[in-house]
Amino acid sequence: MTTDQTAATTRQSWQLDVDADRVAWLTFDKPDSSANSLSRQSMLDLDARLGEIERLKPRAVVVQSGKKSGFIAGADIKEFTSLTSTQLAFEMIRTGQKVLDRLEVLPCPSVAAINGFALGGGLELALACHYRVAADDPKVSLALPEVQLGIHPGFGGTVRLVQLLGPVLAMDMMLTGKSVRADQAVRLGLVDRIAPPEQLAATAKTLALAPPLRRRAGFKSWLMGLAPVRPFIAAQMEKQVAKRAPREHYPAPYALIDLWRRFGGSPRTGYESEARSIAELFQTSTSRNLVRVFLLQDRLKALGTRPDRKVERVHVVGAGVMGGDIASWCAVRGMSVTLQDRELKFITPALDRAKTFFEKRYADQAELRAVSDRLEPDVEGNGAAKADVVIEAIFENAEAKRELYARLEPKMQPSALLGTNTSSIMLETLATGLADAGRLVGLHFFNPVARMPLVEVIHGEATRPEVLQAAINFTRQIDKLPLPCKSAPGFVVNRILIPYMMEAMILAEEGVPLTLIDEAATDFGMPMGPIELTDVVGLDVAMHVGKILADAFGKPMPTIVQSLVEQKKFGKKSGQGFYVWQDGKPVKPPVGGVRPPADLQDRLILPMLNESVAVLREGIVADADLLDAGVIFGTGFAPFRGGPLHYARARGVADVVERLRALAAAHGKHHTPDSGWQTLI
Repeated sequence: MTTDQTAATTRQSWQLDVDADRVAWLTFDKPDSSANSLSRQSMLDLDARLGEIERLKPRAVVVQSGKKSGFIAGADIKEFTSLTSTQLAFEMIRTGQKVLDRLEVLPCPSVAAINGFALGGGLELALACHYRVAADDPKVSLALPEVQLGIHPGFGGTVRLVQLLGPVLAMDMMLTGKSVRADQAVRLGLVDRIAPPEQLAATAKTLALAPPLRRRAGFKSWLMGLAPVRPFIAAQMEKQVAKRAPREHYPAPYALIDLWRRFGGSPRTGYESEARSIAELFQTSTSRNLVRVFLLQDRLKALGTRPDRKVERVHVVGAGVMGGDIASWCAVRGMSVTLQDRELKFITPALDRAKTFFEKRYADQAELRAVSDRLEPDVEGNGAAKADVVIEAIFENAEAKRELYARLEPKMQPSALLGTNTSSIMLETLATGLADAGRLVGLHFFNPVARMPLVEVIHGEATRPEVLQAAINFTRQIDKLPLPCKSAPGFVVNRILIPYMMEAMILAEEGVPLTLIDEAATDFGMPMGPIELTDVVGLDVAMHVGKILADAFGKPMPTIVQSLVEQKKFGKKSGQGFYVWQDGKPVKPPVGGVRPPADLQDRLILPMLNESVAVLREGIVADADLLDAGVIFGTGFAPFRGGPLHYARARGVADVVERLRALAAAHGKHHTPDSGWQTLI
């Protein structure tokens, strides 16, 4: 771009240049940040630049990002935590809305040139432009994911998106928070054109200088937005939302539906109402806790450092469900992977699963071939000699794992990591016999690998610090969240989860209907009840891990599990466990008029809190926030509650301890409060 006039030098994060064709280029490049986000200051800076544009009267404006990482990642989430009142939140939101209103009413055409992500407030800023052009690039992602933070769009998105796409498409995007690619966005009408990345700026300029008629939702959308019709459509939306997000736990989607029901995306009344609604949501415990979870996720991501040498080759031993899925995930993340098992017939099912996974993920045939070529069967185990990381994922038997290491270690490069996917065996037990015990580290993935974001990165007494950091870096390289923890029985997640599952089985032995047990947990906010979870994990696996923890910590081991295992009822994988499984779903018997015990929910949830305190007291994780993060991302612990220790503090430590003492008196000493409660603030 040739610049004949610079209207202003860089002021904070926005730069304005006007080229020889009188096109104003408004570039967002937030200082000291790898990605653009909208803060109070950046919005004030934008407002100042818009004032200059109004005075300069250019032929057109192109809004672009100065970051290679993407357009705008959304609002600065950390600023949310400073909003101490509804009024402060309302004023901040209205200020931002007025800046984007000013952008929208510029007298010349405006175009947003979107590279990479345009999320939340970033997409709302693009919507305030008259047109949008997106790079034809797989990295482009457009979304309004605010519901995931317990709020809804607040910079005019609830109005402009409805006006552009109509209520059905717009509300679906906002209620789910789902992202769309560039090609999808142009089909939806969310963007006007797509262009090769290297031609993005030129395409945006061409569009700005010869603008077509602006797109608006059609007659059908107008009809659906009529006041008499909206209540019926809104009721259907609420029914769909209720299936996955109860109103009492997640108020934001219902507030969003209510906005549309009342105002129909009207520019005249919608903006101020949007601001008042989101201001109230900011003050809810759900929003505050979901923002907390977002920041915890960022903290886990930040544990990874940029290594001098990235992992290029991975060798996985054990082609069962976990090993095969770890291998396919590493291939998706760009690594060359060899998968070893005793015979090819044991590897073939894993390759078949990988093929299905790849085909769902990649529509482009060239990309599909490339990722498929990166995953190779390796019965002889020759890949171990070239691998940067070797991951053992065989069955949970210490002797078998040590025998495998004795064969693997001589083949491995001296610098290669040896990772074990053990879910319960201490590293000190596995390290016996290794020539270099310092290279052994735990890499405990969770099932299903493609969906569960957490990996416990476990260090034993001999694990070298640089090996632990390299394992954390590898975890980030494959886009997982690392949780560093010390070697201990059950580590963190299983240590905390098993008491919850075992108590559910004790309740089952007492005759409490299985369906009621699961309902008590899901009513609390757990993604799945403990009985169903045990069936999904596998009763044989649950029994194995349960025995380890029972022996280590003196916890009760219900006999009902062993009885079902002896009957070959292993859960979902065998078609029957606690429940009968049909078409991949449990058949849960109705409970009729049976009422649950008054202390049912506390009996399930408080053992998790108690064990969390014990894990923290023993120093298995560095601090309470890391523990909360691990349990949320490893078990799905009700995110809107902010984690087990955060929930305990919010409920009141004294109350939790008192309830545990009452449960211990009524149901057994395994409910006795841990001594760590005394130091939990």
